[in-house]
Amino acid sequence: MSPLGELSSSKKKQRTLKNPVSISGIGLFTGLKTTMTLKPADEDTGILFRRIDLPDSPIIPATIEYVKGTPRCTILGVDGVYIQTVEHILSVLNAYEIDNLYIELDGIEVPSCDGSALPFVESIEESGISYQNATKEVLRISAPVFWSKGEVQLVALPSDEFRVSYTLNYPNSNLLKSQFYTLIVNEENYKKEIAPARTFSLYEEIGPMIEEGRIKGGSLENAVIIKGDAILNPEGIRFPDEMVRHKILDLIGDLSLVGKHFLAHIIAIRSGHFSNTSFAKEIVNNIMMEIH
Repeated sequence: MSPLGELSSSKKKQRTLKNPVSISGIGLFTGLKTTMTLKPADEDTGILFRRIDLPDSPIIPATIEYVKGTPRCTILGVDGVYIQTVEHILSVLNAYEIDNLYIELDGIEVPSCDGSALPFVESIEESGISYQNATKEVLRISAPVFWSKGEVQLVALPSDEFRVSYTLNYPNSNLLKSQFYTLIVNEENYKKEIAPARTFSLYEEIGPMIEEGRIKGGSLENAVIIKGDAILNPEGIRFPDEMVRHKILDLIGDLSLVGKHFLAHIIAIRSGHFSNTSFAKEIVNNIMMEIH
C-alpha cells in the first residue's frame, strides 16, 4: 500500500455555494483592479477558475498539474492563460470544504483585498453553503509523506483530522526570529485564528521588488511590512504571531491543489509556495501510485 492508503467515501456531502457572490480589489503584483465572482457548480465539478475577460472564457482547474510558477505567490495556467495569486481564496475554500465552484475573474490576478483571507470568508458566509447529494472522497494517509530541500521541511503524518503545525524562522530579523503555531483546520478555527492574518514581507526584500516594478499593488493597506525592529503599518499587527499564521493560510491554499480532501497532520518548517506546491505534487504522486 502507498503511504497515502486508500481513497474512501465519507459520509460528508459535497458542498458548493448557495448564491453567486462578488468581491473587487487590486492585485498585489499587477496593481490592476479585478472583480472575482464565486458561482455555485454541480457535483463533481471541482474548483475551476474562469477568465471571463478573454475570448471563450478559458477555464483553469485548481489542481497541481496547472501550477506554472511560484514567484512569492502561486500561479496557475493553461495554454498561455494564467491566474495569479490564487492561494488565499483556495485556502478559504479548503478550510470551508467547498468542493465545487466556478471562480470567475475579469483579469489575471485575484484581488488582494487587505492581504488576508478574511474578506473571502465573509463573502462565502454571505452567500451561504449548499450541501449536494453526492458524497465526497476523503484521502486517509497511512504512513508519513516527506518533502525537504535545504532547511525547508514538510511532512504529512497519519491523523484522524486535518491539522497544520508551522515553524517560521527568520534568523536575520530581530523582530521575527522564530514563530510556531498549530491548529486543527475547521471553519471556526480558520475564521478566528488564520483568515485575518495578512501577507507580510521584510522591507529589505520587498523594497527592491517595488522599485523594479515587480510588485505594483503592494502597500501598507494589503501587507504587513517589517523594517528592522519595527512594523511599518500604523495599526500594527493583528496577532503577535500574525506572520506564522499567514504562512499556514498559504499552506492550506497550496495544499488544496492536491484536488482531494485529505486528513493528515501537516508539519512545515520554513516552507513557501514552491515547497508547498512541490509537496502537493508528492502527495498526488502517491495517490497515483495507489490508484495504479
